[in-house]
Amino acid sequence: MPRFTRAELESFRDAEVPDLLGPGLRLLFVGINPGLWTAATSTHFAHPANRFYPALLEAGILEHRIDPAAGMTDTDRDHLRERGIGITNLVRRATARADELSRDELRDGAVALTTLVEERAPRVVAVAGITAYRQAFGLPRAAVGEQPARLGPARLWVVPNPSGLNAHHTVATLAQAYAEPARAAGVLG
Repeated sequence: MPRFTRAELESFRDAEVPDLLGPGLRLLFVGINPGLWTAATSTHFAHPANRFYPALLEAGILEHRIDPAAGMTDTDRDHLRERGIGITNLVRRATARADELSRDELRDGAVALTTLVEERAPRVVAVAGITAYRQAFGLPRAAVGEQPARLGPARLWVVPNPSGLNAHHTVATLAQAYAEPARAAGVLG
């Protein structure tokens, strides 16, 4: 696993990380925005304390372990694409913390996400982070779980944020939350 100094990580502030998308997209996970470690490794959800990939593995969504902190390999990316899994963010620019984003950035991100979903037509979209979802879509009472409205052609879920800063969830509870949209997307049996 690489080690970055604070200055090295800060040099990635406002950088963008390309979406991970492939043909046959079934399940699109949506993060809030890239963190600095994510930008440094060009790998979504890459911070060593992030529980996204361990939760996907425990849920059976992934078939082998991915260590994103070192940067995802081409084989890892291909594995996700072959399973019909994609990853994007509400806001493209990297920050140290999601609370550095403005409400306008989140609202603009919701518009861009809607366009992406209409173009790529995944079966299911899973937004990781209830607070960001509420702000982005102007739905202050939204709850975690499947949403009553679709996002374009896709069924829509809000799932817990896998950040290590979210102390309310464990890998096991995240795995349970991520399995539900994965089943709906046909990624899990």
